Amino acid sequence: MRILHTSDWHLGRAFHRVNMLGAQAGFIEHLVDTVREHRVDAVVVSGDVYDRAVPPLAAVELFDDALHRLADLGVPTVMISGNHDSARRLGVGAGLIDRAGIHLRTDPAGCGTPVVLADAHADVAFYGLPYLEPALVKAEFGVEKAGHETVLAAAMDRVRADLADRPRGTRSVVLAHAFVTGGEQSDSERDITVGGVAAVPSGVFDGVDYVALGHLHGCQTLTGRVRYSGSPLPYSFSEHRHRKSMWLVDLDAEGAVAAERVDCPVPRALARLRGTLEELLADPELTGHEDAWVEATLTDPVRPDDPMARLAERFPHTLSLVFDPERAPGEPDASYARRLADRSDQQIAEDFVAHVRGAGPDPNEQGVLRDAFDAVRADDTLREVAR
Repeated sequence: MRILHTSDWHLGRAFHRVNMLGAQAGFIEHLVDTVREHRVDAVVVSGDVYDRAVPPLAAVELFDDALHRLADLGVPTVMISGNHDSARRLGVGAGLIDRAGIHLRTDPAGCGTPVVLADAHADVAFYGLPYLEPALVKAEFGVEKAGHETVLAAAMDRVRADLADRPRGTRSVVLAHAFVTGGEQSDSERDITVGGVAAVPSGVFDGVDYVALGHLHGCQTLTGRVRYSGSPLPYSFSEHRHRKSMWLVDLDAEGAVAAERVDCPVPRALARLRGTLEELLADPELTGHEDAWVEATLTDPVRPDDPMARLAERFPHTLSLVFDPERAPGEPDASYARRLADRSDQQIAEDFVAHVRGAGPDPNEQGVLRDAFDAVRADDTLREVAR
């Protein structure tokens, strides 16, 4: 069976101030062409179809168009909700849409109930594990501790139990939206840390033939059977080295996996440039970036006049301007933003405690802070669901 694995469309999302809807429509066109040209048997979309719980109308219309075009091809499609989606909204009409070969899996209770497709050899069971917010699903899975690994392990227990009751020779594919250990993050993914831990080990998914992951935006192979497709388009400058693509996966009669990447069309290259303003304006080696979307980091010791306008004369698609003055050795870094860069909410809170009282929080206090952040995150998720 030939499977096209994609994820993280984020329909409705912009790239800085650039509307990406046209590029997203171009990706859908490419997706449909790929399904047709490569004679794909099934499409899997591993979450974050939309960028937010209540997407703009234009994004909904594009999604509707994608569903109709995939259904017209007669190729079954399995989709799960991600942490950016409203599972309830995305799953509306799922029972009816099933009849058209579009299978939306957004309810955690259905983790152990697969979409079963057949090829010339036998059945392939597709299990959809939507994004599982631990605090919201722990009762469903009967676990005491609300953690990503705990709830995913419980969901996979249901998958393996169902698979054990199926005829011998049934192959299996799991769709999941999670941060799995070994994956490389970018700045584009929303933090899903719970209890101080976000990542789960890939061993959680043992016992199935292929795991189609979503959430991280870089295309990655964690094992021969566990892969991220990544997002089809860039959504932050941290993705400037990404090769945007989808996985074309062939599952043979024994469940062995062969996979190749199918590149996605990207509207414009990304470039991260660093130097003084005069260096960036004069350096001949930067000529190749003049048509790219640019993030420029200026290292001038004193902020120059009209830097954006001057940069735009050479790099007309400059979207982001960062100031990071070079300082003499030993000179304190006065940039508040720089001090906070790459630090989690938990770390920032612990630093604040240390600043106020002269000593950081002890392990019990760290636990209190983690619980507070987890409660806020769960409350935010509930608010999005209720909107």
